[in-house]
Amino acid sequence: MRLLLISDTHLPARARELPAQVWDEVAAADVVVHAGDWVEVALLDELEARSKRLIGVYGNNDGADLRARLPEIARADLGGVRLAVIHETGAKQGREQRCDALFPDTDVLVFGHSHIPWDTVAPSGLRLLNPGSPTDRRRQPTCTYQTARVEDGALVDVELHHLPRRG
Repeated sequence: MRLLLISDTHLPARARELPAQVWDEVAAADVVVHAGDWVEVALLDELEARSKRLIGVYGNNDGADLRARLPEIARADLGGVRLAVIHETGAKQGREQRCDALFPDTDVLVFGHSHIPWDTVAPSGLRLLNPGSPTDRRRQPTCTYQTARVEDGALVDVELHHLPRRG
């Protein structure tokens, strides 16, 4: 099972649309995960239409229209991998211990908010992933997203992808 992980798209504030490379990944993915800060509902509609399966949450920049359609925390079993998605996890200091306590029955936690890619493992074995942002690099050298696969009940081949800088 192929996963695409994105967050903090901020459309149309940070970009008019998702980069073509990300849409190619949407087409290839079995599951698209969006960890919040969509900003406008149009992207949610488009991802729902173009994704085989979409799992998403709202972020701090998402208004009532998105909050009415998306949860604060989403959970799914993906081929035996217990996934949770949330927008914010707080400061990076102590993140692993905090998330261990908040998500005890979770194998992988996808989050966003910072626009800073993250890939660590908490003491319990919980994998924490932040794909960064495909549209707003903030203080990062490039815009980013992640892909991964679920195989035999495990998350494998987690890869951070860097998008070319927009002209």
